[in-house]
Amino acid sequence: MRGLAVVIMIQCHTFNSYAHPDIRAGGPYVLSQFVGGMAAPLFLFMAGMTMAFQMDSLERREPALSRRWLISLKRAGYILLLAFLFRFSNWLLSFPKGTMQELLKVDILNCMALALIVLSALAVFDARERVRWALVAGLGIAALAPVISNLNWGSQPTLLQEYLVPVAAHNRFPFFPCAAYAAFGLAVGTIVKRTPEERFERMMQWSVLIGLGLILVAQYLSNIPFSIYPKSDFWLNNPTLILIRVGVSLLMMAGAYLWTDYAAGPGWSWMQCLGKNSLMVYWVHVMLVYGIVSMPIKRTMSAWQAAISTVLLVALMVWLSARRMAWKQRHAIQASLAAANSQAPADWKAPSLLRRVWGSSRP
Repeated sequence: MRGLAVVIMIQCHTFNSYAHPDIRAGGPYVLSQFVGGMAAPLFLFMAGMTMAFQMDSLERREPALSRRWLISLKRAGYILLLAFLFRFSNWLLSFPKGTMQELLKVDILNCMALALIVLSALAVFDARERVRWALVAGLGIAALAPVISNLNWGSQPTLLQEYLVPVAAHNRFPFFPCAAYAAFGLAVGTIVKRTPEERFERMMQWSVLIGLGLILVAQYLSNIPFSIYPKSDFWLNNPTLILIRVGVSLLMMAGAYLWTDYAAGPGWSWMQCLGKNSLMVYWVHVMLVYGIVSMPIKRTMSAWQAAISTVLLVALMVWLSARRMAWKQRHAIQASLAAANSQAPADWKAPSLLRRVWGSSRP
């Protein structure tokens, strides 16, 4: 799922940066941005699922409730640190054209960190209660988004507004409503983690049914001529859009299960390779697509050229991810050998063992 989110994100950013202004009203560009709208919800949904797996592990090995919360809070704080490092690296690489506002931009990592900081409190509950409260949090954040957006924010700091409420002109990722995706992902991740293997396929069938139900019901509610909100924007803060995208995420989860279990082979997978290195790919591709190195070709390409650029960039990110995984594997093997060598008897360490086998100190 995360690998698919990476591909969706790369094509969205590539078209957005490279496409010529003349084609931005056409079908290919509009389609790329429409599909690309699922990238951020998927990343937030998967961040919630990952936190659910971590909380499940904490519940099994850490009896102290305060320790569970602090460990979850620490992991969320680590993502916030990465968010600021990401903004700093972008500002540094765009020097001297970068502005100080770039350092404070609320990007997807900032939203993810804030959402996980708030949701880290759910680590004190057991699995059943954690699912219940995560669903309440997701529904509450989505339902409150139009209300929070329509409050008077004129006297509040701009940065606080960008962290909390959506502004159409800013294209940020505010807590209301984006954190709802992480909350729903936390609920789903807890269910996935606690589902026995023999019932996993049935759980995925329910995922399809619930996903389709959410899409159909939310689509119907978004089209009725009246609303409980005095003012809301479907593409910014309407809860129905959140539910539609959560439904799509559930369908994609079931599709990922089917592909992994029945279609993909047991060997190397380029999609999993991207998913396991999604943070690095996000970091590098943004600097390539939006950074100063791409300045000569920005907004110059036709739809076909942008599509070819997308394929080339995805291939480059797969290669980079594969190299990083190979490096990590070599590093892990070397560390394992070093640890085993340090614990072995003196006459059985690597150099002594070679001398025993070959009868010589020469390699």
